[in-house]
Amino acid sequence: MQSISIMLKISTLFTFFLFSIATIAQTFTLKSNDIGGQMTSKQVFNGFGCSGSNVSPQLSWSNAPEGTKSFAITIHDPSAPTGSGWWHWLIFDIDASVNDLVSNAGNIEANLAPKGSIQSVTDYGAFGYGGPCPPQGHGFHQYVITIHALKVASLGLDKNTNAAVVGFNLFANTIEKASIVAYYKRD
Repeated sequence: MQSISIMLKISTLFTFFLFSIATIAQTFTLKSNDIGGQMTSKQVFNGFGCSGSNVSPQLSWSNAPEGTKSFAITIHDPSAPTGSGWWHWLIFDIDASVNDLVSNAGNIEANLAPKGSIQSVTDYGAFGYGGPCPPQGHGFHQYVITIHALKVASLGLDKNTNAAVVGFNLFANTIEKASIVAYYKRD
């Protein structure tokens, strides 16, 4: 009788363990083939004293939550000495059927972003991607790359919408989000 009780407990624990793994494996996830924990010269801005290639990273995501009608991607540097950080990329109204952005999708002239998506103005005052370019000697800055799963098909904004207004609308419409953090410093 005691051996049956032990077997039942082991079986219950094993079932719980498998269920936990399955639940974890299904979380909304953002990945990149271009970056890991560090930004490279490929992603660094070309201007403001920086001489990178200014190529937005390849990004892919999986396990979007139920009810997702569109996506948005943002890159923000909360370490920038501005009092409010620095917005490097805001792309939204990405169709719910899309699950990746190719490298350099943030280059408006290359026309690589998904059809219908909007890339609004960054803190550089330009449209599309603007890579890292922290002040010289300011140490490591963190770049938070976030995918937002949205409950609306469109934010109803245009490319001239500033980052604060885009952020407000993302906050109001995000079902779930996932992020990658990468670092960069300029000596």
